[in-house]
Amino acid sequence: MASPSKRLSPSCNSVSASLLFIRPCSPIRSNKPPAGVAWLHEPKLDGYRRQIVKDARQVRLCSRNGHEWTTRLPALTDALQGLACRSAVIDAELCFITGTGAPNFASLQLALRSRQHHKLTVFAFDFLHRDGIDLRPLPLYQRKLRLARLVARSGIPCLHLVEGFDDGVKLLKTAERMLLEGIISKRRNSVYRSGECRDWVKIKTESWRAAHRERWRLFERGQP
Repeated sequence: MASPSKRLSPSCNSVSASLLFIRPCSPIRSNKPPAGVAWLHEPKLDGYRRQIVKDARQVRLCSRNGHEWTTRLPALTDALQGLACRSAVIDAELCFITGTGAPNFASLQLALRSRQHHKLTVFAFDFLHRDGIDLRPLPLYQRKLRLARLVARSGIPCLHLVEGFDDGVKLLKTAERMLLEGIISKRRNSVYRSGECRDWVKIKTESWRAAHRERWRLFERGQP
C-alpha cells in the first residue's frame, strides 16, 4: 500500500492503477455495538453499495463486486463530475430517500427499473484516494474529515455525507425508531483494508430484520 504522501507517477495512464476499482472493506456482524471512545458509529443505509471513481472529467460508478454501473446512471455520473477535485475514489451507498427521511430498498429498485434516477441519492462514507494520494493508510477519522470538506465544497445536490456519532447504543435506538437497516461501528484510527475487516462491525436493527426476513436469511448465509 502506498504511503499517504506518495503521489502517483506522472507517467501513469489517464486511468491509473490507483484509480481502478478497489475491493471494498466488509464489516463483520454483531448483535450490539462495541463500546468505548475508540469507535465511531454510522447509520447503515439500506441501498446498493457503490464506488465513485473520478479521473479528471471521467466518472465511473462500480458495484461492490466491481461491475460497471456508469452507463446505467448517466444523470448521477454527470452530476458527480462536479466533485471539487481532479481525481477521487469514494466509498458510498446509493439510496432512495422517502418522505420520512429514511431509505427504502423497494423504492430504490423501482426507481432504477423506471429510470427515475433523479430521485436517487448517493451517501459517501469513506475516502480512498484524492488527487494522486492514496488515503487508505490514513486513520478513518482523518479520511472522513477530508471527505466532509470535499462534499461541502462540491455542493452536488444528490451527494451527501454519512455522519459519524460517538454513542453507538443511542444511534442504534434511533435507527430502530426510524426503521433503518442498522448501524456500522468503525475504529476511529483504522486504515482502509479490502475484504472482511474486524475494524468495521455491522449491527442490524430488530425492526429491519422483522420487515425483511428473507433478505436477513440471505445475510445470515453470507450472501449480499
